[in-house]
Amino acid sequence: MEIIILTAYVLVWPVVVIGVLAVIIRAFAKDAREAKQEGRSII
Repeated sequence: MEIIILTAYVLVWPVVVIGVLAVIIRAFAKDAREAKQEGRSII
């Protein structure tokens, strides 16, 4: 039983990381598009 819980715990982390990274990338892309439309630098 303990090995199943440990395996599930280890396998969940990549899913969490991918989800967080996807949110960050979407927000960055949105800001980049808005900056380009307004003619300003994103930095």
